[in-house]
Amino acid sequence: MNVTIDDLNIYYNITGEGERTAVILQGWGTEAGMYDLVAKAIADKYRVVQFDFPGFGGSDEPREPWNVSAYTDFFCKFMQALDIKEATLIGHSYGGRVIIKAATRQNVPFSIDRIVLIDSAGVLPVRTFKQKVKIRRYKILKALLVNKVFYTLFPEVVDEWRSRQGSADYKNATPMMRQCLVMAVNEDLTDRLPQIKQDTLLVWGDQDTATPMRDAHIMEEKIPHAGLVVLTGSGHFSYAEQPAKFTGILRSYLIG
Repeated sequence: MNVTIDDLNIYYNITGEGERTAVILQGWGTEAGMYDLVAKAIADKYRVVQFDFPGFGGSDEPREPWNVSAYTDFFCKFMQALDIKEATLIGHSYGGRVIIKAATRQNVPFSIDRIVLIDSAGVLPVRTFKQKVKIRRYKILKALLVNKVFYTLFPEVVDEWRSRQGSADYKNATPMMRQCLVMAVNEDLTDRLPQIKQDTLLVWGDQDTATPMRDAHIMEEKIPHAGLVVLTGSGHFSYAEQPAKFTGILRSYLIG
């Protein structure tokens, strides 16, 4: 199914027939279908909404670079478009960023029942001295290589250097979405965590390198009503790596 929000065509899907509603907010660069097993885990008791953020999966890209606040604005409009007044929010990775923003806003047009954050982003990583030196070197080289004269003289050198920069998410993104990603990863939401009032379940893979266990412990400490479950041996997509364990955990928390 599709809905138009601010002239953007947005893909969404609804499964389940429960009286309560759960909305799944995806990780960066994924598509809604990657969370089908999350939806199936609770579809007997919940009406589950999956959707693609603008620029992800089957939804149109934003027409200008969006930061996390802009994506949260969109999410509020999406909830209004589907006439959702109350929901449990389940967020993986980048989706967790939007949930943290939404849960700590003053005038959100819907109420949030419970929150589930799976390998959530939102905590700015601590950079080692080596990483700081690498970033500094990158900025110096970037300033030199984007110079038009230098590019005219050595286009192959510049193109080869550019192709080696950034994470897999960054390399796979379009120019527009790269700008959105840069704004997201440079925003620290740690100060917002104590403002989250809802009961919050944190599910984490102990082998996660994208959002490491340090982030999980910070969220557990700072969110007032939070509990942490660790899926041993799992990485950033812990819910998919251990689906049986994850399903049991999610059902226990949301259904009992």
